[in-house]
Amino acid sequence: MRLNYPVIFPLNQLTYVGEDDSQFFCQIHGRRFNTLSSRYMLPADEEEVRRSELQHKTIQFLFNGKNYVGPVADILKPKEGQERCRVLDLGTGGGFWNIQSHYRAIDLADEFPSAEVIGVDLAPIQPREVPANCTFELCDLDQFYLPYPSEHFDVIHARFMHTGIENYPRFLHEIARMLRPGGLVILIEPDTEPIADEKSASHFTRSGQPSGMRGWFTLWENYRRCLRNKGIDVNIPPELSNLVASTGAFDRIVSQEGNIPIGFWPKDPVALSIGQLAWMNYDIMLPAMKPLFLSAGMRDWEARKLIEEAHQDLYYPLVRASSRLHIVHAVKKAKHP
Repeated sequence: MRLNYPVIFPLNQLTYVGEDDSQFFCQIHGRRFNTLSSRYMLPADEEEVRRSELQHKTIQFLFNGKNYVGPVADILKPKEGQERCRVLDLGTGGGFWNIQSHYRAIDLADEFPSAEVIGVDLAPIQPREVPANCTFELCDLDQFYLPYPSEHFDVIHARFMHTGIENYPRFLHEIARMLRPGGLVILIEPDTEPIADEKSASHFTRSGQPSGMRGWFTLWENYRRCLRNKGIDVNIPPELSNLVASTGAFDRIVSQEGNIPIGFWPKDPVALSIGQLAWMNYDIMLPAMKPLFLSAGMRDWEARKLIEEAHQDLYYPLVRASSRLHIVHAVKKAKHP
């Protein structure tokens, strides 16, 4: 069963202990999923929360221990005579960006106690005990209009979102609408094209050379095809900065790429830590893809074989696997008198 919630459902309407939240979950091929969106096809269960935590730790290593890039501290610094700053964390997952310790929305709420932080997701998998300035809400963000006021937020953060958004350019226009002039947007999206020995899948397709990770590359090829069938543009991540610029709403657009090693091959200690975290992330993610493959019409034995062969490449690599993260932050243009 899928529920249609065109508006926001605040999680503070659920009591902290013992409240039944089963209406927000359904079972698909043996895994628990959200009921708000049929487009986003990764689970919403304990394993996925653990994977979200690994992603968050990876980002922290990549950002040298910080939870963000860009002038967040300057924008959220309390200013005399100015109303309380507001932060919107879209696709908050377990809330690791805005909570102390491993929680996204909560980390930020603790770091900036004078700011109001709202984390939004498809499923109530966030902790209920949070700082007073942090709240969580449920909302399907794959909509033409998002149910938040215009020019209301000082910082909007969205990461790992594009696989659940059909019209990502429109999503960016909505972010621009919701940001106040001078507000900051931070976007982080992973590329779904695999990389081996610093060469992408398209390189091996053009050259005809073997990748050394046939099972791994085949899995990601099937994953990308399933996303396309759901209306997802898999080329969004490398185009992030161009898409932000095309809104016409931002300046000071800064684009970065993070090369994420996968596994235990890096020699540098920090890169090795990132590689270990990424390896654990994908170890959990591979079986989480199975419901998507089955829902797309793949037979059970085919999905199992696809995942097993990708796992074989992950466990016993013959080449150096990696992935690419696309990071963009930009400031909304000021209004001209």
